[in-house]
Amino acid sequence: MPRPLRVTDLRVAYGPVVAVDGVSLEAVPGAVRVLLGPNGAGKSSLLNGVCGIAPRVGGEVHLGEAPLHKQRAHGVARAGVIQVPEGRRVVSPLSVEENLILGQYAARGRRADTEFGTVEAIYELFPRLHSRRKVRAGLLSGGEQQMLAIGRALMGQPEVILLDEPSMGLAPIIVAQVFDCVARIAETGIAVLMVEQNVAALEIASYGYVLEHGRIVVEGPAAELAADPAVMDAYIGAGLATAS
Repeated sequence: MPRPLRVTDLRVAYGPVVAVDGVSLEAVPGAVRVLLGPNGAGKSSLLNGVCGIAPRVGGEVHLGEAPLHKQRAHGVARAGVIQVPEGRRVVSPLSVEENLILGQYAARGRRADTEFGTVEAIYELFPRLHSRRKVRAGLLSGGEQQMLAIGRALMGQPEVILLDEPSMGLAPIIVAQVFDCVARIAETGIAVLMVEQNVAALEIASYGYVLEHGRIVVEGPAAELAADPAVMDAYIGAGLATAS
């Protein structure tokens, strides 16, 4: 059974600069949770802290009952928490299919009950990748690269997938397609925590958090956040984008 990801009082700092200051949140199996906030709010630092890429200086991270806050990045991924980083970061000289196969290494030594983990399953989720499977990843469009980055992460059979601004730089019609696939991934039982500046992410999320200056300042059911003019006016004004 997939396990929830629980982050408790997490602090991330780069020397004297505190990027994440005591954040607690949860990602639950079968649901999308979204973390919104303007540039510089600490959203990427939070995901990197969860994954062991950024320096954690306090707090705890658990996958179910398993503590991850003392694990390095490779240990977190092997445990079943896999991040799709901002900017996609596909391996440009390799083909689409070779990039996908690389993703399997995260699952070595661990069995996960997910619908993904084979290239056939990824091609079913992203048919466009099948038609481009022999093409070098560096020649793909931005939307295709985002699909590939998500597919590569799914090949590691994660229990939790962390998405860092998957809509960045994409046309609205492609954003809608990516968000639809994210919702379908959650429906299979995987827990999704998605960092975004695009408030359209609330349409596929069950719960949302708003981060500012490294702290959660608002949280609640996604529909309530989207319907609250005070929240939307405050944070759209602070730099959040819309899908239009």
